[in-house]
Amino acid sequence: MAGAEGEAMGGHLAAAAAEVAAAAGGTDAAALAAAAARIAAAGRIAVHGCGREGLMMRALAMRLHHLGLAVGVVGEMTAPPVGAGDLLLASDGPGGLATVAALVGRAREAGAAVVLFTAEPGAAVAAAADLVVTIPAQTMARDQHRPDSALPMGSVYEGALLLAGEALVLALARRLKVAPAAMRARHANLE
Repeated sequence: MAGAEGEAMGGHLAAAAAEVAAAAGGTDAAALAAAAARIAAAGRIAVHGCGREGLMMRALAMRLHHLGLAVGVVGEMTAPPVGAGDLLLASDGPGGLATVAALVGRAREAGAAVVLFTAEPGAAVAAAADLVVTIPAQTMARDQHRPDSALPMGSVYEGALLLAGEALVLALARRLKVAPAAMRARHANLE
């Protein structure tokens, strides 16, 4: 029985990886490049996402810190204020998260630019952003329409968001000429 279960699990893992890879590969590459330019030019950067999307955005914030950028996670006591010349990076995969919409509005009022990651580029919150990076993936907004998905709820979007963030970091490292050793030197040592 374990052999058959192992084979089934292997097939499931391959299907899940393929689904995340397809979503990541379908991400708007031009918008991702434009996001890298905005991040590189920003003074301070605030990062936000709800739930599991928030975990992916926190991972991006960590890497932006490793690049030497002034970054904070919204809601943390060390998050910087934002204003003109600054940037809010937010994720709203399903395109209807009230917290994200409120923060986008507040950032805009303060004069900061907004880059939004979403699977729903037609959502009202996307219209309020300066730049939208579309990740064509299943989210909680559409998971009931995809019973054949290899992953539950918004997991495909969340996995693709992580990969998009890592691609951003690599592009930024090249753009800013930050060597891997410099990134490693900024990694926490109190672990």
